[in-house]
Amino acid sequence: MESAGLNGIVTTSLIETSSAPEPVAESGSGHAGRSRIVERGALAVLLIATAVMYLWNITANGMGNQFYAGATWAGSKNWEALLFGSLDPHNFITVDKPPVSQWVMGLSGQLFGFSSASMLVPQALMAVVSVALLYAAVKRVTRNPWFGLLAGVALAVIPVCALMFRFNNPDAVMVLLMMAGAYATVRAIEKASTTWILLAGAALGFAFLAKMLEGLMVMPALALAYLIAAPNPIRTRLLQLVGALVALLVSSGWYVLLTLLWPASSRPYLAGSTDNNFMNLVLGYNGFARVLGKNHGGGGRGAPAGNAAQTAATAHPGMAGGRPGGFGGQTHGLQRLFTGEFGFEISWLLPTALVAFVLVLIARRTAARTDMIRAGAIVFGGWIIVDGGVLSYMSGMVHPYYCMSIAPAVAGMFAIGFAEMWNQRDTALGRFGGAALLAITGVWSFVLLHRNSGWQPELRWAIIAVTLVAAVLIALPWTYQAHRKLAAAVLTVGLIAGLGGATAYSLTTIAAAHSGGNPTVGPAQAGGQHGGFGGQTQNNPQLTALLQATNSQWAAATNGSSAAAALELQSDKAVMAIGGFGGSDPAPTLAQFQADVRDGKLTYYVVTSNSRGGGGTGGANAGHTPATGPQGGRQSGAQQGGNAGGPGGSGGGFGGRNTHADITNWVTKNFTAQKVGSATVYNLSGYHG
Repeated sequence: MESAGLNGIVTTSLIETSSAPEPVAESGSGHAGRSRIVERGALAVLLIATAVMYLWNITANGMGNQFYAGATWAGSKNWEALLFGSLDPHNFITVDKPPVSQWVMGLSGQLFGFSSASMLVPQALMAVVSVALLYAAVKRVTRNPWFGLLAGVALAVIPVCALMFRFNNPDAVMVLLMMAGAYATVRAIEKASTTWILLAGAALGFAFLAKMLEGLMVMPALALAYLIAAPNPIRTRLLQLVGALVALLVSSGWYVLLTLLWPASSRPYLAGSTDNNFMNLVLGYNGFARVLGKNHGGGGRGAPAGNAAQTAATAHPGMAGGRPGGFGGQTHGLQRLFTGEFGFEISWLLPTALVAFVLVLIARRTAARTDMIRAGAIVFGGWIIVDGGVLSYMSGMVHPYYCMSIAPAVAGMFAIGFAEMWNQRDTALGRFGGAALLAITGVWSFVLLHRNSGWQPELRWAIIAVTLVAAVLIALPWTYQAHRKLAAAVLTVGLIAGLGGATAYSLTTIAAAHSGGNPTVGPAQAGGQHGGFGGQTQNNPQLTALLQATNSQWAAATNGSSAAAALELQSDKAVMAIGGFGGSDPAPTLAQFQADVRDGKLTYYVVTSNSRGGGGTGGANAGHTPATGPQGGRQSGAQQGGNAGGPGGSGGGFGGRNTHADITNWVTKNFTAQKVGSATVYNLSGYHG
């Protein structure tokens, strides 16, 4: 028999095949077995295609973001550096994020040797696992493997995923762990499973250790979905959620305790904190300070003057403007995710997903409390609303690629919306709702492609034509009443067209090389896809040879982690990053630096065009062109004073903290500068205090 219901056996089309068939006669068992083989084969094709797509020419990205690449290099050489996410193998200072991402890439480097491939391939494989988890979650919610496949395809072709799952920032592992938490929650809701809800909490704990509070943005949606839909008493549900919170605290708290109990004198300084305390980093620099716009440049209600050049550099050709608000021409407020670089990275399916959330809640308004489709909508729709809301309104430093954190939610809600409208296809809501979702997908793809109107102009017209025709046909009752196969075919063609814009943008993103701290999606722009700080720096063979000839603990010291990482990757020698990422962390003090020089732990002090902080005399910065990068003019007042030839700049720095002008001044007064290629170098050897 055939049925349009959730539990019916529908074998007429790809869309209609169900994974939860009713009992059938023995004569039909062979067909059911063949259907399962087809479903598994389709999943295998999806995962293989995702792997090929994301691994294709992945080493074209080189070292990606050299800031994280330097830490990966260090972790591949030293277990303590791997544990803490240190920027160098002698553990002077960490990167300004928790270390989970570095654990994966650094361990790969230890196993296979450090290289671009050993660092980036694990990131791409995380995409494959994320697609598989989303497929499994949506399949369980809809009881239909084909809508699970739709969700997986949608995730794979969202441009920000094609960008960041091939890059070495922490976002890939964070999104994988958030998706793992969502999948575990879906499993938990099905049977009120304590084990699965505890696993969800544990997954989010490790997501916290990937990118701190951003990794927890999915938590309210997961907790609400379980509280509403799990099939057990409310008291038990509350106790289970408390247990999940404990699991989260344990899976993340052990590392926090480790940093507190490990003597600070024998571990690296925790970059980004003001007092070498992990929770200071979580709640301040990478937490509420970033959301509220405290101690961070860019991204707020108006781009700072120093950021104007970068905003223009990362905006797409022909892109609709808007009030500047940080990198990529973004705006502040609800429109942020739909405009500027954000729009190109995440919004292809976002309007459809938001409308789908509303339609599903309407369609399931009379369903039982434990209804899985409504629960799935709460998981993925709630994830979009909470996380997307924070991204829309945060006033601190906001990189467009942060929106990757909602990509699984957008893809999941997109698929669940189409699944529910298909299930309701014998009603006006199902017909017109499905048609609306298809039309919105096509129209919004047209709008986005029109913003970059010089690129593949024929594509946008083909997409809108096919999706609108398909939407009209989907809305007609006869396609459901008499021609279910035709309706399924029309919907399939419409979905392929609707995903065409995102797919094209993802493929062209993969075809371009990316580096730096603010990579962008889409066609390669003039000057390449470089993203400012952390990008591939010009090699200095003379300086590289000089550092390679050293035998000290650190071959050199330089201002800022990006500059230090670049020197490490070029020379394969440890370099001390004075002041951490922004050059403003209170490490080292002048006395500590002098002691290290006196003890022969440092050979050179290097000033390069990628250095941060500093200051001092004009001689200190001779030949030094400060990098503005996408951080919006983050060079310090001290550095600016030095470049002007003034007597020792001071203060300023990123976040307004000390920028180690005292170290620069001491070096310039006691040692002689020499030009080595494009860099200014001071030989610190032979100092006895």
